[in-house]
Amino acid sequence: MKVRKKTILFGALLVLLWGVHPGYTENHEPGEHPEKTGHEPHEDNVVRLSGAQIQEFGIELAVAGSGTLSVHVSLPGEIVVNPDRFAHIVPRVSGVVRRVHKKLGDRVQAGEGMAVLESRELSDLKSAYLAARERLALSEATFQREEKLWKDSISSEREYLEAKQALAEGRIVLRSAEHKLYALGFSEKHLSELPAQPDVSFTRYEITAPFVGRVIEKHITLGEAVKDDAEIFSVADLSTVWVNLTVYQKDLPSIRMGQQVEVSAREGIQKASGRIAYISPIIDEESRTATARLVLPNSKGHWRPGLFIIGKIAVESLFVPILVLKTAIQTVAEKPVVFVQEEEGFEPQLVKTGRGNETHIEILSGLRPGQTYAAKGAFTLKAQLSKGDFGEGHSH
Repeated sequence: MKVRKKTILFGALLVLLWGVHPGYTENHEPGEHPEKTGHEPHEDNVVRLSGAQIQEFGIELAVAGSGTLSVHVSLPGEIVVNPDRFAHIVPRVSGVVRRVHKKLGDRVQAGEGMAVLESRELSDLKSAYLAARERLALSEATFQREEKLWKDSISSEREYLEAKQALAEGRIVLRSAEHKLYALGFSEKHLSELPAQPDVSFTRYEITAPFVGRVIEKHITLGEAVKDDAEIFSVADLSTVWVNLTVYQKDLPSIRMGQQVEVSAREGIQKASGRIAYISPIIDEESRTATARLVLPNSKGHWRPGLFIIGKIAVESLFVPILVLKTAIQTVAEKPVVFVQEEEGFEPQLVKTGRGNETHIEILSGLRPGQTYAAKGAFTLKAQLSKGDFGEGHSH
């Protein structure tokens, strides 16, 4: 009797299990249908879209084929002032600031006045020059007289030689006074006009711009006493700037003079390009890096010194049998796939990728030449495929 009861209970349990899990058998787990083991039917992995939907979703098609893959090296860098077009302006004479014409950020033209000093030192130099001119004129007159008297045997040779010596000394003193004024930036024309200038101008020293540029530093105020070596202005011509790229040791063998560099910064600044004009011959002891430099046009002023940039350099060009856009690669079940267009729709095709750059990637296997695939907008196809995984289907 007990054995019969156990048999009845076991049979009831089997019926209960069969009702809850119709697919339960002796060889299968509950809920697993024998006909659904292995790969799912081919049509379950197809994303069907109409031509209008393909256009609406922005899906762009391409034909798989060979291409040239440019391998790039990206290097960090910084925009710096071109030292060949940069100047620290010093007054060259001490004095008191009487006028300041330019402020920080102003543009200047070559020879344009920037400030005016009142200098007692300058007054002394100009006075010494005028005195030397007068003494030389007297020495010349004396020499001419003594020379004539000596030739006429009226004056002695000693007096003639003394006059000649005085003339030579006068010329030396005048030349010295001229050179001192030339060193302050005065021209020969200015010196010739100096005797006719009013005395009040003798103390006036005008500081001018050396070339076309912009004031990027200003250290001068009205009424301030400045020394002859004080850096009162800094002017830079920013129509060109330098780009200093940091080259790591592993990248040094790939970097050469004349290589094209694409420079990019934050969004809103267009990319620019130039060629490497200099590579430092030594490695920095602290950073263990070298510097590669290029000159960049900057007529619009977008490239500001101090700006950090990235320089992209094409170091190698490779011919590959299958080359696709990087946007075509999607990840399904943690594996890379390309959506290939078949008659039924778009089917994710497992691929093996190789070398790549920022825009393109090599396909080693999984895609044949001539196959049409989704080059752009493949993420939309992946999203539609995911909807099907959750029971929403693929018919659209």
